[in-house]
Amino acid sequence: MLAPVDLFHFLLLCLLVPFLCASDCPTSFDCGFGEFHFPFTTTKRPDCGLCMLDGCDNATQNKTIQLQKGGTSFQIIIISQEDNDNHNIIWLRDDLFQSHLQSQSCEIFTNNYTLPFTSPLASFEIKSNITLFRCNTNLSVSFPDNFSKSSICHGFDIYYSSNSPMGSKFLSQYSSVCSIIQLPIKPPLQSTDPFTFLTPEPFIDVRLSQDCHKCYHDRRGQCQLDRKGQFYCTAKGKTQKFVFIAIAASMAAGIGAIMVLAYCFRRNHSSMKFILVWKKKNSAQHQLFHNFLRNHGPLPTRYSYSNIKKMTNGFEDKIGQGGYGSVYKGKLPSGHLVAVKVLNKSTDNGEEFINEVASISKTSHINIVSLLGFCFEGSKRALIYEFMLNGSLEKFIREEENASKLNSQLDWETLYDIAVGVAQGLEYLHKGCNTRILHFDIKPHNILLDEDFCPKISDFGLAKMYPKRESVVSMLGARGTIGYIAPELVSRTFGNVSHKSDVYSFGMLMLDIVGGRKKNISVKTGDCTSEIFPDWIYKSLELEDCGVKIIKTEGDKERVRKMIIIGLWCIQTKPSNRPPMSRVLDMLEGKVECIEIPPKPFFSSSTRSLTPFSNSTYFSIEESDNL
Repeated sequence: MLAPVDLFHFLLLCLLVPFLCASDCPTSFDCGFGEFHFPFTTTKRPDCGLCMLDGCDNATQNKTIQLQKGGTSFQIIIISQEDNDNHNIIWLRDDLFQSHLQSQSCEIFTNNYTLPFTSPLASFEIKSNITLFRCNTNLSVSFPDNFSKSSICHGFDIYYSSNSPMGSKFLSQYSSVCSIIQLPIKPPLQSTDPFTFLTPEPFIDVRLSQDCHKCYHDRRGQCQLDRKGQFYCTAKGKTQKFVFIAIAASMAAGIGAIMVLAYCFRRNHSSMKFILVWKKKNSAQHQLFHNFLRNHGPLPTRYSYSNIKKMTNGFEDKIGQGGYGSVYKGKLPSGHLVAVKVLNKSTDNGEEFINEVASISKTSHINIVSLLGFCFEGSKRALIYEFMLNGSLEKFIREEENASKLNSQLDWETLYDIAVGVAQGLEYLHKGCNTRILHFDIKPHNILLDEDFCPKISDFGLAKMYPKRESVVSMLGARGTIGYIAPELVSRTFGNVSHKSDVYSFGMLMLDIVGGRKKNISVKTGDCTSEIFPDWIYKSLELEDCGVKIIKTEGDKERVRKMIIIGLWCIQTKPSNRPPMSRVLDMLEGKVECIEIPPKPFFSSSTRSLTPFSNSTYFSIEESDNL
């Protein structure tokens, strides 16, 4: 008599033999980073799809894709595909295009970005692109005022606009004198140099035709073209076959489920728990990426975890450590030094991680750290930043050791310039981006300094993005670091959460720069802790004695006094009493005599120990104060 397990194997084999012997294309296939179906296929079965993936059978090989048979192979960053969805989004890397960008070769402007032609099966579209007009420099061409002009190439000029409607009539007006080309971009367009906003990593939307969509999703057939290029569906006359396969698969799955369920019950459910958790986790992660690609568009370069280990030489040189994880010095294949932030393993679905990637990828500013890439493989997550030679601001204003050396490096002019740079970065986040970004964690540790001590705002893990037109943002609990967190983030009784919450943190940062919480302050009585520091410095201001050491010139004295006054304005308890960052910049650039002494803020140690909200709360965003 056959054992239950042997009987299961026998029945399963009998049921699947017809399916295994069939010559039809598989309904789906695994490529190592996800399961995909038509219009994707593998290079081994080019007849089963439109876009061919290579490297699926090799876990260590980089995956590439051909958008059409015999076409160029591109590296795959992400493919987002959902059942019954007519959008198949491919995020790829074009090595030739990247080479032209890196060498700033004007050859990049000679042709359109080539995609397969629209066919009866599908259409291909670049999600973010720009129309450029390449015009001979000897010709006199007049474009509307909202167009930008670039003369970086010899022999021709480039004209473009990011917000001008271009109908067929407009295009035909210039087609006789200029070449019209379309190229992929990474928004926003913040520069007049096209090389800075063009991208070698476009998003391609592959959309099935209506006939092909019905054939594949409704009739479970294969989309094909005959010799004349006419569409036909192979599902006709094969209904019984598909029904049989469906029944066979269902029976096999049913028997398998019963056997696995029985086994799991005997094993105290442990295996079943693992299967359910694994499926749920991967599904959530895939959905997170899918939703982001639809809503926000391009991300920086995505690296595998093996790439991360290679660029850090096996995590050899650790340059930082925090509650989030560790930072390692690394090097890209191009030779550029990078800082690789490897996060501690997490059991969440990665929403906060993707939030940080998304926030920084939306920015382009000298005072915002550049995110060069990221890694997201299950619980393994890392961020690749430009390398900042001088590390964080915190070590220059907090450390007691080698104080004389640090102070000689960071004179008051340098410290003041750092404050101005951070203010410029914050103003850009609040009003310079297409999507407003609230940082919610401005503090010395998150201000990085390059070799010239130019400050860069970093760590966007707590940031919140929302369109400028919206007046309400949903937040889960309080965000920020004790000592820098605005009162309204802890208790709504202080006011509404807004861009003024970042202003508060910036004010505490400026007072920190002046006082160093300990190092630069000459305290005659009492202990200058983070809780009482603002109160103490306000009293010193009233006595016109800042109590700050190492002031050598009148210019230094003016800078210090100005930072104290502006810092105190920024930390006013009521958000409505704090200036927006644009006003902060005006005060930093003005004379100290023109700045009014602010009211004394309300300080209480109890406000620093309030428990954050434990459930989701909607906060009103203040839109006043002429951002």
